[in-house]
Amino acid sequence: MAVAEHENPLVEGLERLPVHPTTLVIFGGTGDLAHRKLLPAIYNLAHEGALPERFHLLAIARSDIPDDDYQKMARESIEQYSRQTPKAEVLDKLLEQVSYIPGTFDDDAVFERVKEALGAVDDEAGIAFNRVFYLSTAPSFFAQIVGRIGEHGLNHHPEAEVRVVIEKPFGTRLAEAQELNHRVLSVLDESQVYRIDHYLGKETVQNVLAFRFANGMFEPIWNRNFIDYVQITAAEDLGIGRRAGYYDSAGALRDLVQNHMLQLLSLLCMEPPVTFDADEVRDEKAKVLHAVAPPPPEAVVRAQYTAGMAEGKEAVGYLEEEGVPDDSRTETYVALRLEVDNWRWAGVPIYLRTGKRLGRKATEIAVTLKPVPHLAFEAKGSVGVQPNQLILTVQPNEGVSLSLGAKIPGSSMRIRPVNMEFLYGTSFLSQSPEAYERLIMDAMRGDPTLFTRDDEVEAQWRIIDPILATWDGEEGPLPTYPAGSHGPEEADRLLAPGHRWRAL
Repeated sequence: MAVAEHENPLVEGLERLPVHPTTLVIFGGTGDLAHRKLLPAIYNLAHEGALPERFHLLAIARSDIPDDDYQKMARESIEQYSRQTPKAEVLDKLLEQVSYIPGTFDDDAVFERVKEALGAVDDEAGIAFNRVFYLSTAPSFFAQIVGRIGEHGLNHHPEAEVRVVIEKPFGTRLAEAQELNHRVLSVLDESQVYRIDHYLGKETVQNVLAFRFANGMFEPIWNRNFIDYVQITAAEDLGIGRRAGYYDSAGALRDLVQNHMLQLLSLLCMEPPVTFDADEVRDEKAKVLHAVAPPPPEAVVRAQYTAGMAEGKEAVGYLEEEGVPDDSRTETYVALRLEVDNWRWAGVPIYLRTGKRLGRKATEIAVTLKPVPHLAFEAKGSVGVQPNQLILTVQPNEGVSLSLGAKIPGSSMRIRPVNMEFLYGTSFLSQSPEAYERLIMDAMRGDPTLFTRDDEVEAQWRIIDPILATWDGEEGPLPTYPAGSHGPEEADRLLAPGHRWRAL
């Protein structure tokens, strides 16, 4: 694959480590995820020279089309969604290595054709390619596809590595996640399974670990003695669009809290691993999740958006969205208060909130330090004295800011907060790689550090499952909030005295 003209410091490390020849097999190769994320990510890896020199992409989906038509579709996807303007020579060379097999995921003939196609690639190259099976399908097909992979002997190869990437959601309740784990692990070893959470591929998410463990100024204060409270926010200004079929059966708690937000919490609160080996990191994350008790009902608030102003125009309420039942009780907003019951974090409230149709799009972690114990100059008219905050912004503008109290110029001692900021775009003069670029590369390299292990998934569900069980027995209308607002007023009751939600 071609090497980029200008070296990108944000992908250094991707292209430096040699990757064994690999065939990437995408089940659901014509789906929205492949169209918007996977195919553009693969192109960008090729653009950066990060793909293995010998690489093949095999897509599988129901559409009965020839290879040429699929390659044309892939070209259109890449041209529309790639973060870099595609170069004709790189794109042409990549598409030469793309082939397509039509069929359904319950058809044994499809898996035999996959087996033949993999063997043909190996024979042509004279070497056994590693196999990465990417399950970009509806969750109902996960166990079925893995089962067929096992039945057709595709789960192991004597001369190559076999790995399976499984998209979220991994189950919809604890029992379902446990059953899916059991079925997957009856075919594959845990070391072969890559449960993907694309948030973990974002640079700022990984930077949580860098800021904590590579900077001596932060780690000494990263505990209950100095931290007052933590807020993790994943706010969206968009509605559900055309996703009513999925979203109304999932809701905000399953869609974001159970996976993305609990992963952010575990990275923020984990102990330093002995090494940054995959299992060492995931061991520490699992310990955090096991230390989080399910919140009581009074520590959880859910709500639905109603009509309002969003994105500068009128927006309908959730119950008026196309495809949503009139009596739906699906939450489009959820906020909860959790605690990590261990030595480092005991007594520190951790507030999580996520919702659709909020005031702006923002995903961030805000760590608020305890206020200074004595303000000698308060009587002299000081204004704006606030506790220091460390804000790690995951999106839309990846970066970190630290708020400090500084004196306002003048004869009196008056204080106001100022920010020290680090932004990826300005510090590295380059775009951050898309999360899927990093995660696809890690799957091909065999590095599972940023993927979720079976015990992590089940620990996350043990926190969330009791909330869902409580909701199952509730009736009546949900609290509401206008589209374009900061969320329901009821969320304020979760906050301890002196705490407040960050403005959206």
